[in-house]
Amino acid sequence: MTAPLRLRIDLDALAANWRWFARMSASARTGAAVKADGYGLGAREVVGRLAEEGCRDFFFTTYDEIAAFGAVPDGLTFYALHGFRDGDGLRAGVVPILNTAAQVARWREVAPDLRCDVKVDTGMNRLGFGWKDFDPSILGGLQLGTLHSHLACADDVDDPLNEAQLGRFRALVAQVGPPAASLASSGGICLGGDYHFDLTRPGLGLYGGIPNAAAAGHVRPVVSVQAQILQVRDMEVGDSAGYGATWTAQRRTRLATVNIGYADGYLRGFSVPGPAKGGSASAGGETFPVAGRVSMDMTIFDIGAADLGEGDWLDMTYDLPTASAQSGLSQYELLTGLGHRYQRDYA
Repeated sequence: MTAPLRLRIDLDALAANWRWFARMSASARTGAAVKADGYGLGAREVVGRLAEEGCRDFFFTTYDEIAAFGAVPDGLTFYALHGFRDGDGLRAGVVPILNTAAQVARWREVAPDLRCDVKVDTGMNRLGFGWKDFDPSILGGLQLGTLHSHLACADDVDDPLNEAQLGRFRALVAQVGPPAASLASSGGICLGGDYHFDLTRPGLGLYGGIPNAAAAGHVRPVVSVQAQILQVRDMEVGDSAGYGATWTAQRRTRLATVNIGYADGYLRGFSVPGPAKGGSASAGGETFPVAGRVSMDMTIFDIGAADLGEGDWLDMTYDLPTASAQSGLSQYELLTGLGHRYQRDYA
């Protein structure tokens, strides 16, 4: 059986994006964030392709996420960004990034002779030891590998918090003296060499997102979304469509009901009227706007006089920056929200 939804994932584009971030990272080693099942595109396929390119460091959220992946391939290191939580078990090839005193104590009790990493929060106030009162003595006896932090505003090259966090992290590195340090994800890499340290962790940019303006024109789209038309109907002036009858025909036209909705990650933000510009799709060189509200499993498009019918396919506008502007959703939401009803085709 053929699914009425297709997700085409260009692994060559993924690899090209990683190579660009690796070049931008210069002498720093370049890893890859593959949390949330490779940002929704399939962690196994992403890891496999990037490992072929020479990537050796892969960042997941939890040990559970890594367990779902399976055994760590030889020569690779998987990192658990959320640290070593109560109930986690040791796994070969996995390095926890410890974020709290309780996690350090737990690791020291269970595996004091094994490598761990540590994260210090330098201004995001989300996860990690607080930089203001961080005491390096808490790391005594640990086999520390890399000291990490994370930038809060790397998507904005002019935000003063970037330089503030950089200064704080430099001071911490000097104080702790770790074997390696890591600060930059996709956006941070684009801020320049001062932010790269020893290891970079690109995420969004690998998958076709634009982390800040410096990446525009260099990062290639990776994912494209196609959905099949279920039904086409003729509409007269004044006819309405969709929940709430929020769309009304201003001219004679045709509507195509398509097999995609918010259960598939095509969220209500694409609705017309909506919080932003609304979504669109295309076929045969023509572009068609969403008509009315996106439903759970269906979305209506105004196809005008286009020669389309039941069983034909529409290409959703899913270039991440464009789709983000249309829907008011972040590029991260657009990627990680894709559901599991798609037929995934890897090229």
